Amino acid sequence: MKIDISSVNWLAVVVAAASAFLLGYFWYSPMLFGKRWMKESGVTRESAGNSNMFLVFGLSYLLSFIAAFFLALFIGPKAGAHFGAMAGFMAGIGWVFTSMGISYIFERKTLTHFLINSLYSVVNLTIMGLIIGVWQ
Repeated sequence: MKIDISSVNWLAVVVAAASAFLLGYFWYSPMLFGKRWMKESGVTRESAGNSNMFLVFGLSYLLSFIAAFFLALFIGPKAGAHFGAMAGFMAGIGWVFTSMGISYIFERKTLTHFLINSLYSVVNLTIMGLIIGVWQ
């Protein structure tokens, strides 16, 4: 397998990484799963407010960028929207969902907490794959 970094559309990677924030804004907001996630994770508004948000969001974007970059390499330069979205979905279900599931089982986390976090990742990778597939 030959990996050709020059075929990566960097704008697609940047936008795909940013899409994680847009999805997260809604996913973890009170309009969707925010209140339940806070209860399940033990995070309070006060504890969240005491965090270094520049560090939290900066590292989150960096990790999203790395995920989008490797997804772009995985998808390849001639993917298209359908293949990109399916590749993102399959990576989300096949690797992230299952790996997180193993961790959550051993950590004795609730099923609700697992589903909120893992399905965010599945949807996130599907959207990233769609964006990258369209722009590759």
